[in-house]
Amino acid sequence: MSSRKQTQVRLEADILAAGKDAAAARGLDFNRYVERLIAEDTTGARAAGMAAAQRLIDTDGEFLASLEADLDAQHAPALPSRGAAA
Repeated sequence: MSSRKQTQVRLEADILAAGKDAAAARGLDFNRYVERLIAEDTTGARAAGMAAAQRLIDTDGEFLASLEADLDAQHAPALPSRGAAA
């Protein structure tokens, strides 16, 4: 027997659309996405993840910025040379 309960929520159309898009991007149905958000928020999992991310930025921020710049440079579109024929 399932202990799941059904509820109803009213959302602005753009918030609902954004939530459905976010759920789809994560491979989740909308109900599972909302359930996960509530669980992460109420169990402290989200706060712990954000704190861990901040610690990473604080300790390795310069390296991460350098890595990002290197990757951006590698994937930047090539600019046409000035002497190139049109």
